[in-house]
Amino acid sequence: MNNRIFRISLTAALAGFLFGFDTVVISGANLPIKELWDTTPLFHGIFIMSMALWGTVLGSLFGGIPCDKLGRKKTLIWIGILYFVSALGSAIAHDPYLFSFFRFIGGVGVGASSVAAPIYISEISTPDNRGKLGAMYQFNIVFGIFIAFISNYLLEGFGGANDWRWMLGVEAIPALAYTFMVLSIPNSPRWLMMKRQDEDGALRTLEYISNKEIATKRLNEIKEALGKTFSKDSLFSGKYNKQLLLAFFLAFFNQLSGINFILYYAPEILERAGLAAKESLFSSISIGIVNLIFTLVGIRLIDHLGRKQLMKIGSIGYIVSLAVVGWCFYSNASSTLLLSFILVFIASHAIGQGAVIWVFISEIFPNKVRASGQSWGTGTHWIFAAIITLVTPIFLDAEKGIFKDNPWPIFLFFALMMVCQLAWVLFVMPETKGVSLEELGRKLSAKNTKSS
Repeated sequence: MNNRIFRISLTAALAGFLFGFDTVVISGANLPIKELWDTTPLFHGIFIMSMALWGTVLGSLFGGIPCDKLGRKKTLIWIGILYFVSALGSAIAHDPYLFSFFRFIGGVGVGASSVAAPIYISEISTPDNRGKLGAMYQFNIVFGIFIAFISNYLLEGFGGANDWRWMLGVEAIPALAYTFMVLSIPNSPRWLMMKRQDEDGALRTLEYISNKEIATKRLNEIKEALGKTFSKDSLFSGKYNKQLLLAFFLAFFNQLSGINFILYYAPEILERAGLAAKESLFSSISIGIVNLIFTLVGIRLIDHLGRKQLMKIGSIGYIVSLAVVGWCFYSNASSTLLLSFILVFIASHAIGQGAVIWVFISEIFPNKVRASGQSWGTGTHWIFAAIITLVTPIFLDAEKGIFKDNPWPIFLFFALMMVCQLAWVLFVMPETKGVSLEELGRKLSAKNTKSS
């Protein structure tokens, strides 16, 4: 693999590290904040736990606009700034409303990064390495999650009643470093051609990441593809219905697996299974380790087995693990057995949906509508993530929740949804490995044209 492409992709993918850290660091602050401000389960769900996710929804739905207007690179720079402001603001907030405001800002950064980073990486990579490079974004997400769990564990007891402020504020350091690192990467050659008609600039970037012969060939392919799609068709013109449905259902099933439910509420879930508070935070680290290891496995396999095969493997793992976790709660089985199958669930996600989602959505839309298509897919993902996180306290709260005595029906529901995902993968999802972005755009759009 070209070292320059790898370095550039890794830099862009570090937005995923901040994404993972920002979204999961709240798990360590969840219970202390609940005790500090003594809010109702509904208020806690809306303003404390899910406010960042509503910011993420906004950032993902509208993240395609700055990606097209400012460019992928400048959007990534502003994302780093948003993370920095959010981390400091959340740490010093003196009431739940100000806290929610700064968490919302961080959420906007998360949502925008899930649009900008996968698009940027897909547009500078090649068909042979697009899966690996694109999946590095997911690797950095789970690495950020892992570091967030470790950070929360180490900072437990560090600042007394203000532990949670340190947990949230420490993110400002990597956010600032990332912002400066992005300054060194080039603009996307496809964006330069599509939005600036800058053929010389695009060629310079392509030559920088490959060689002159390959760069000229890729530039001609980009020009040819743009020439065929230089129309006023919008994302919702009907021409891209196939891609819209594929992105929607992949994102929908991602959240209906229960992944954010488990990641965000891991300490509380493990406490409900019988672990003490400190033990639950320590056990959360094991979730981060397994997530990290199996994401690496997914990255290794995504360009060999393909996106569809990984989704099959992950779906089966989801179904088995969720069913057993539900049974463990129902029968009051040991916390060790329950934790073991939560880890199987995490491994299934990492090798399947985790490795595939950002790669797949970023590659199925043609150049002309890639940014808006990515916003559609990530917006769907984050809307369902926000809804699930918002309603979780209503179902899980130990005193007032619907399933306050035993949350096993929640896991059964997620298991049934994963049966539906497996059917969708088997009968609907196409394979996209080893095909150029331009060719994928032609193939999927051609199917739409024939069916309309």
